[in-house]
Amino acid sequence: MTYEDADDHHAANGARTKLMEEVAQQMDAIEADFGDDFEILKVLTIVMVKRPDGDAGLRIRNMDMSPLEAVGLLSMAQDVLKVQAATRQEDDDS
Repeated sequence: MTYEDADDHHAANGARTKLMEEVAQQMDAIEADFGDDFEILKVLTIVMVKRPDGDAGLRIRNMDMSPLEAVGLLSMAQDVLKVQAATRQEDDDS
């Protein structure tokens, strides 16, 4: 393994760790809100990835739903994010 390969491997592991930590935090938040008795029905992940050359792209993966259901879920998520943004703005203004 060359030095460059080792550096790329380390960067990939850092990215993997970051994503795994985010999933773990999401599970902690779900358990805090819903307790221990719940079922996860659908999952949609959106990850923005940047390459070493600066190019970026999106990776979107949906689990157990059609692409049209995912679009509906994205629409719902957009509404939630708008409320969160408005709430933060109000908190910042206080």
